[in-house]
Amino acid sequence: MANDRLKGMEALQLGLVELQQAMAAGGDRAVIVLEGRDTAGKDGLIKRLTEHLSVRNTRVVALPKPSDRERTQWFFQRYVAHLPAAGELVIFNRSWYNRAGVEVVNGFSTPAEQAQFLREVPDFERMLTDSGIALVKLWLDISKGEQGRRLDARRGDPLKALKVSPLDAVAQEKWAAYSAARDAMLLATHTSAAPWTCVATDDKPDARKAAIRHILRTLAPAEIADGIKPPNPDVLFVYDPDLAAQRLAP
Repeated sequence: MANDRLKGMEALQLGLVELQQAMAAGGDRAVIVLEGRDTAGKDGLIKRLTEHLSVRNTRVVALPKPSDRERTQWFFQRYVAHLPAAGELVIFNRSWYNRAGVEVVNGFSTPAEQAQFLREVPDFERMLTDSGIALVKLWLDISKGEQGRRLDARRGDPLKALKVSPLDAVAQEKWAAYSAARDAMLLATHTSAAPWTCVATDDKPDARKAAIRHILRTLAPAEIADGIKPPNPDVLFVYDPDLAAQRLAP
C-alpha cells in the first residue's frame, strides 16, 4: 500500500509541475488558501505541493501577527502585497481568515472587526477573481480525537518542537468555539466567485492526494486536468450549508 500511495503522489506531483509550466507559459496567477484547525495537515500538504515546484514561481506566505503599524491599516492591505504576479502560485498557510477563526476564539480582535471582515471578504475575493487570479480555498477538517492524538505526538517529538505553540494548549479546550467560528466563516464566505472546498484529514495520505487532485482539476488546463481522476467524495467535497452538520467534525 505504501508503494502504491507513493506512486500515486509522484504522478500528482508531476501534474503540479506540468501545471506550473502551463502557468508560466500563459502568465496565469493563482492563490491557494489553506485553512483548518491545528494539526489538520496544512504544513504536510504544502510540502507535497511545493516539493518539485520552482522556487522562483512559488511562494508560501505565513504572516506573523501584525505590527502596531499594520494594525492601523486596511485589514487586507498586508495580504495584498503578497498576491501573485504573472506565472506565480501563492499558497497562504493561514490567511486573512485568521480574523474569522483564531481571532474570534481567542479575542484577538473585536466583535465589530470580525463582523466587518465577514461582510467585506466576499467583495475582496471577488476583486481578486475579477482581476484574473484563480482562487482555491481549502478547509482542512479534522476530528477532535485525531487532533488530540496529533497534539500529544507533537509535544513528545523533539523534531516537531517548532510546531508547538501556546495556542495548542487551548485547541481541545476550545473545540466547540472553534467549530462555531468555522461554521459562521464558511456560511458567510462561501460564494460562487470563491467557494470553499472541505477536506477530511484524519487520513493524511488520502487527504493530501484528494486536495492535490482538486487543485489540478481546478487550476490546470484541460489537457492536464482531464487526466486526473476526481478526488474521493468521501474525503473532499464542496461546502454545502445544508449538509455541513453531517459532513464536518462537530
